[in-house]
Amino acid sequence: MRAMSYSEYGDPQTLELTDLPLPKVAPGAVLIKIERASVNPVDWKLMSGGLDGLMDVVFPVIPGWDVSGVIETTGPDVPEFSAGDRVASYARKDFVHGGTYAEYVSVPAASVARIPDGVDFDSAAGLPLAGLTALRSLETLELTAEDTLLIHAASGGVGHLAAQLAVERGATVLGTASEKNHAKLRELGVTPLTYGEGLTDRVREAAPGGVTAVADFVGEVLQYTLAVLNEGGRHISVADPSVEEHGGHWIWVRPDGERLQTLLEKVAADTLRVSVDQIFPLEESAAAMQANQSGSNGKILIDTTR
Repeated sequence: MRAMSYSEYGDPQTLELTDLPLPKVAPGAVLIKIERASVNPVDWKLMSGGLDGLMDVVFPVIPGWDVSGVIETTGPDVPEFSAGDRVASYARKDFVHGGTYAEYVSVPAASVARIPDGVDFDSAAGLPLAGLTALRSLETLELTAEDTLLIHAASGGVGHLAAQLAVERGATVLGTASEKNHAKLRELGVTPLTYGEGLTDRVREAAPGGVTAVADFVGEVLQYTLAVLNEGGRHISVADPSVEEHGGHWIWVRPDGERLQTLLEKVAADTLRVSVDQIFPLEESAAAMQANQSGSNGKILIDTTR
């Protein structure tokens, strides 16, 4: 099969279009013919070696953990899926090796969800990692309609989904973003705030009663979180493990087909929208990674069929 892979740590230019064996399909797993993969920051952080102390790597590595496509075949003992099913998955495994920047990927069935009618492959591919992270973050915060939530990077891949889920729960939501994305947040019912110097004052002006919860989806903002959070407030970060030293939680979401199914149903009902910025062909995966690094206005996808 065609796949983008790298044989040593490096920058996105290390990626090469290669011909690799079709993945094996273990008991309890499915083989997915990939339509779309989604680029996430973890892809290029892993590729740089930045997470070498956290996860085992087997070279050559095919990057990518997000996928939408069609089941090609199933392994033994997978009664819940059949060939031809449209599916999506957060395809992270216990070690880094066979990812989704390829024509096929083998994934444990427990990590897979059916794509409902009316949901396209683009939205389905952009949802798994970001959507599950957003959901896990709000569950960890135990967010309710009584809360005022500050989201750092509210227009980003995870933040945009978390903002929608938080508004759906009835919370009052403030979100940091560049000014060009303020209108995008207002459309969701979020009060937009420019990030950076002076943020503490802007938060206090927008929420005189204080902030009861904070979700950090960018990192290096702990000083602002602690400055605006009410006594007894809760906070999480997906990018800064040091929050645990200050009473917060570091979120690293697990694959979960059941929860992903719930999110896909929300997309089908048009109560949750996945913002897609650009779609690159498989052989331009390095450019797709670079677009993600530079800060995209929505999800960056890879079309593995071209």
